[in-house]
Amino acid sequence: MRYVRPDTTTVIETEELPDDNSDAAKSIYFNPAKTLSIVSEDTSTLNNGSQEIVEMSEEVLIDSSWVKVAGYYSIWDTHSVNPYRVDGRSYRDSLKLKLTDPPRQRYAKMPLVKTPITSGFSFRGYRWHYGMDLDLETGDSVKSVFDGVVRISAWDGGGYGNYILVRHYNGLETIYGHLSKALVSVGTFVKAGQLIGYGGSTGRSTGSHLHFEVRYQGNPINPALMYDFPDYKLRKDNFTITSQLFNYYSRALGRGRGRGSRSGRPSRARQVVTHNVRSGDTMSEVAQRYGVRISTLKKLNPSMKTLQPGRKLRIK
Repeated sequence: MRYVRPDTTTVIETEELPDDNSDAAKSIYFNPAKTLSIVSEDTSTLNNGSQEIVEMSEEVLIDSSWVKVAGYYSIWDTHSVNPYRVDGRSYRDSLKLKLTDPPRQRYAKMPLVKTPITSGFSFRGYRWHYGMDLDLETGDSVKSVFDGVVRISAWDGGGYGNYILVRHYNGLETIYGHLSKALVSVGTFVKAGQLIGYGGSTGRSTGSHLHFEVRYQGNPINPALMYDFPDYKLRKDNFTITSQLFNYYSRALGRGRGRGSRSGRPSRARQVVTHNVRSGDTMSEVAQRYGVRISTLKKLNPSMKTLQPGRKLRIK
């Protein structure tokens, strides 16, 4: 399967990396204190440090029946993006997920009316970007991609901003970050295509966009393997989970070690902003537009003597 990143009309591309203490930054490190089994463990009394994994008081409406969250899910945590602490590289068998189930009227939708990609699932700066950034205007509608239940609706100032995490019937979870406003609360049952929030630029973001993640047991999956964003559709109605999907961990976590703090984790977030040069742009006009000095632009772009349409000009 080959995915070709499409051209977009976005003028500014940003590389936004979460603060070390944000929900986004803490959602990928695996150090389970106890091996979990969704078959044999009673998670109603399992603690991750001082945090209780299952909140027995919560109930959700599933197919017209109220059920205890702990009875419907093995692990239910309304605060942590990744409470599972399962390393996807350790999966021994493949698991085929049914993304849609027409007999049960469970379908798939796209998160936005249009899905131009501004940043993919890859390295940004010195960290891995665990989702897909989709361009939008502040206030645009953001919708759930599958049926499911809202597990998290919270604020993460150092990373996701206003964000929603939905757990779906098919076993996946999806994250919608940088929202200007969330419209659903924890425990809300949502249908595919249902409005759950409005797009924005909250948290660690320098421009309006939707940060969209797909996860399985806390492990991020490249959304482009599941969605054909240019053609605005799912690639297939089924998706197979294998350990090979998470081979990027070795590069993502390995590259971060030895940079920043002594612990191997970066000491602070890094931000890079670039401008896609258009015909007629001048250095002075770009400098004025972004509020920077011409000398700064020349220093950041020493090899660019003249502005050439299509080239990227680093702003900061």
